Amino acid sequence: MTSVTVRVEGPDPYDVVIGTGVLGALPAMVGDRARTVAVVHAAGLPEIARPVVGVLERAGHTVHALPVPDGEAAKDVAVLAGLWSRFAGLGMTRTDAVVGVGGGATTDLAGFAAASWLRGVPAVLVPTTLLAMVDAAVGGKTGINIPEGKNLVGAFHPPAGVVCDLATLVTLERDDYISGLAEVVKAGLIADPRILELVEDDPEGAARPDGPHTRELIERAVRVKAGVVGADLKEAGLREILNYGHTLAHAIEKAEEYRFRHGHAVAIGMVYAAELACLAGRLPEKEVDRHRAVLTSVGLPTSYGAEAWPALRAAMTIDKKSRGSTLRFVVLDGIAEPGRLEGPDEDLLAAAYRKVAK
Repeated sequence: MTSVTVRVEGPDPYDVVIGTGVLGALPAMVGDRARTVAVVHAAGLPEIARPVVGVLERAGHTVHALPVPDGEAAKDVAVLAGLWSRFAGLGMTRTDAVVGVGGGATTDLAGFAAASWLRGVPAVLVPTTLLAMVDAAVGGKTGINIPEGKNLVGAFHPPAGVVCDLATLVTLERDDYISGLAEVVKAGLIADPRILELVEDDPEGAARPDGPHTRELIERAVRVKAGVVGADLKEAGLREILNYGHTLAHAIEKAEEYRFRHGHAVAIGMVYAAELACLAGRLPEKEVDRHRAVLTSVGLPTSYGAEAWPALRAAMTIDKKSRGSTLRFVVLDGIAEPGRLEGPDEDLLAAAYRKVAK
């Protein structure tokens, strides 16, 4: 399978290389100036971290593998502080580099560690999950969680490059792969309807890492995100559309103490946002039905517990899109026609949730 390169424009442009067996792109992204390279990797992925270390060592770098907890447990201030201490022990300077290997939690952590060490050192990301490839690793958002909410502490720090080796996807559990599809479908809903058509034509194939359109789906999703973040790195306006479904999703994740898969929460959140837009008279009901159909076809959930609404509503108050006390939602006026709904009435919020309650 040949590789494809997607360019992310902006103040600090970089490439996203997508393909199988593409780790050879890493040394050029790390660059010749880096003497020491810290490879921050999920502890459960030593077999994936080893070839990353190997390709960098063969390029002449001094490489140190630094394992961190798997999953969201990595995005903790204590883990971050531990990395800072390791960087200090390694004598890492501003010309050295961090390489993050793992899912979205690992790349978020590695990126923030790079952004905050000496006020910023280069980061190269090697996402190993579908979710990380199409979302977390592209766009320069980095961060950790605190008890009050997800991703509330972080920095914008574009990577020096991203390498998406599709060979790593075959190691994913089926539910984890399907979780990542939520962000792929999101890209289709907000910007690229061809993604929806590919999934609708072959949902079973879309739900497999060896499906006939896997690389095209990933490439299209990455291109959507690249186009948005290249025009709006720091979420001044346009970039907010990437948060479609995320207001409720982050509330669900908090309620579940981050044990709920991100993509599953986003799937529910997108249906909620669609119902909200429909009740507000902005999105046709047939498009709400399409949300449910395409998400359900690949095995993603579209409903959540009715009794959870009070806790979810409270959690949504602490949302990065809010302005003061005004709650803001990304909604659609049609497929690939994103907009915003500001300060919706409480009765409307509750009515929309009843549509997704089970």
